Amino acid sequence: MLKLEDSYIHKGKRRVLIDTLRKKGITDERVLTAMNTLPRHFFFDSALVSHAYEDKAFPIGEGQTISQPYTVAFQTSLLSIQPGDKVLEIGTGSGYQAGILYLMGAKVYSIEYNAKLYEQTKTFLPKISIRIKHLHGDGSLGVPEHAPYDKIIVTAGAPVVPKSLLHQLSIGGVLVIPVGNRQNQQMMRLTKQTEKNILQESFDGFSFVPLLGDEGWRVP
Repeated sequence: MLKLEDSYIHKGKRRVLIDTLRKKGITDERVLTAMNTLPRHFFFDSALVSHAYEDKAFPIGEGQTISQPYTVAFQTSLLSIQPGDKVLEIGTGSGYQAGILYLMGAKVYSIEYNAKLYEQTKTFLPKISIRIKHLHGDGSLGVPEHAPYDKIIVTAGAPVVPKSLLHQLSIGGVLVIPVGNRQNQQMMRLTKQTEKNILQESFDGFSFVPLLGDEGWRVP
């Protein structure tokens, strides 16, 4: 069982990681501050904890991963989170991304497709004082009962942009989502200017686990 201890060694490794992210072009200081605050090693299995501050993705079980820190920083920066923003996260996974959003002052709703990961994270996050609205279900359909959202972030690769997510954005709201095939995706930012007018921007290429569900990839 991993002890929830944040030593000076861990803090030092986090500072080095933050310096790495700056060198890679991350400039949003609020994102960097949140990532420097939240111990990433808390989200790792004890066998992998020594790798927690490498700028790499690592497995968390159930065929899922904790995203590379650069990816977390890049996606979060695209959202331009403001304190009080109502944010929907599609794909809770380990809970690390949700924790970053929470520390930035967002009101976080997060939905996880995998039942085992959902139960693990639902139990774990309160232990480290991360308080979110945590749900289990098909994230490709969003969470309409709590819509609209100021921001939506999708942490799995989608074949297309789910229409349900666009419907659940408020006017002026932003959706950040990787779109492509099962192996490689391009990061997209969609800003809902009016009900019918969506500004679409494309950014770097990434590789995420597939977004499963009715408006994502069908379960094999």
